Amino acid sequence: MQQEYSQIKAMLSITKGSLRSIFRSPSAVIFSIAFPLIFILIFGFLGSGGKVNVQVAISKNADTNNPVYMSIKNIPGIKIVQQTDEQIKEDVEKGRITAIIDIQKTTTGNAPFLINLTSSDAVNPQNLQVLQSILNAVIAGINQKQFPTANTIAVINKNVRQIPGRVYRTIDFILPGQLGFSLLSAGVFGVAFLFFNLRQQLVLKRFFATPIKRSYIVLGEALSRVIFQMFTAVIIIGVGHFAFHFTLVNGIVTFLNIMLLSFVSLILFMGFGFIVSSVAKTESTIPPFANLITLPQFLLAGTFFSIESFPSWLQPICRILPLTHFNNAMRNIAFEGAGLLDTTKELGILGIWIVIVYIVAFKTFKWE
Repeated sequence: MQQEYSQIKAMLSITKGSLRSIFRSPSAVIFSIAFPLIFILIFGFLGSGGKVNVQVAISKNADTNNPVYMSIKNIPGIKIVQQTDEQIKEDVEKGRITAIIDIQKTTTGNAPFLINLTSSDAVNPQNLQVLQSILNAVIAGINQKQFPTANTIAVINKNVRQIPGRVYRTIDFILPGQLGFSLLSAGVFGVAFLFFNLRQQLVLKRFFATPIKRSYIVLGEALSRVIFQMFTAVIIIGVGHFAFHFTLVNGIVTFLNIMLLSFVSLILFMGFGFIVSSVAKTESTIPPFANLITLPQFLLAGTFFSIESFPSWLQPICRILPLTHFNNAMRNIAFEGAGLLDTTKELGILGIWIVIVYIVAFKTFKWE
C-alpha cells in the first residue's frame, strides 16, 4: 500500500537543508553573530568604567527664588530633568539621574541657604563628585560677584541621602539594540537573498515538481531562519549576561519573555525580506532596497543611543519605526522586569506592522 505523502516531513527536510546552508554561510554568521558581539564587546568594555553624565532633578519643595538655583539652571554641563516625582525617584534608583537637589533657606549656620542632595547606589560616584564640584564652583562664583563680604551664599550638606538602587550599565542599553540589529539584518537581508536566489536558480520551480505545497516550502525555509536566529539570540544574551552582567531581572522568566519578543519581531522583519526579494530585479539591487529599510532603523531606533538625543521634530519619526518598539520592549523586560503583557503598547504596534508588511508581501511575492 502506497504511503501518503507527508507535507510536514517534506517541510522539515527543507528546514534541515536550509539550516545547514545558513551555518555554512560566512555572511550569515558574521552579520547575525559576529557584528553584534563585536559591538557588545566594545561597548561592554567602554561601559565598565562608567560614564560621566550629570542629569539632576530639583525637589518640588526646593526654594527656587535664589541666585544658586538661577545659576544651576543656566549651566550647560547640568541638565535639569522635568518629570513627575515617581519618574524622578525611579530614574534616581536606576542611576539615570545623578541626584535630586533641594535648596532650602536656613535660619542658623553660616549661610542663608543649605543644599541637600539625594542620590542612590546605582549612581556612578564619579558623577556625584562632578556634580558637587560644579555646585561648589557655582557657590564660589556667586560669592565673588554678589556677596564679597559674606562668608558664603550657600553650603552643601556633606551627608548625601542615599536611596536603594540597581545599577543601570551601558550594556543594559546597548545589548537590546544589538539583538535588534541582528534580527533585523537577518530578517531582511537573509530572507531577501534566500528567496531571490531560490527563484534565480530554479529551486522553487523544482519544488513545484514535487507534491509539497507552496505554503510548506515557505514555512520550511522560514523555520530554518527562525531556528538560526533564536540560536543567535541565545548567544548574544548569554555573552552579555555572563561576561558584562547584562541585567535579567527575573532570571529565566525574563530570558523566555525576551525570546518570545524576539520571535515576534523576527516574523515581522522577515516580512520585509519577502518584500525586498520580490521587488528586486537583480541580485545587485537587493542591498539598496534592504538598506532603505534597515539603515534608518539602525540609526534612528535607539540602537546605539537614545532617541531623546535627536531633535524634537525627528523623535516622532523614530517612534514609528518597528525596531524602536522592539528595543523599548526588550529594555523594559530585561531591566524593569516587565512581562509581555506589560508591553502591550509595543507589541500592539509590532502587530500592526506585521499585518501591513505581510499584506504588502502577499501582494508582491513572486514564485518565479
